[in-house]
Amino acid sequence: MSNELRPYVPTHPGNVLKDELQARGISQKRFAEIISISYTMLNEIINGKRPVSAEMALILEAALGINASLWNNMQSRYNLEMARRNKDNTSKLETIKRLCSLMAL
Repeated sequence: MSNELRPYVPTHPGNVLKDELQARGISQKRFAEIISISYTMLNEIINGKRPVSAEMALILEAALGINASLWNNMQSRYNLEMARRNKDNTSKLETIKRLCSLMAL
């Protein structure tokens, strides 16, 4: 096994939700029914295809007792990391940094 550092892989809050439901023995279908959303929407959140909105964070807080701020913070960190990894953003940000450093001279 290598001692190389592996790059940070952001965790979508849906992964945490999936683990939480499994730990509580609640199926995705049943949980979707309880919180009055479609199974498809819940499954997309769990699979990282849909973000956890502020409203959904409040629903998860009410249903699971896990603070809405935690869900929002996880989503925000995930979004920032994914934006940092976006090659279009990286190029644009490097250009902005270069241009702004020239202004400081």
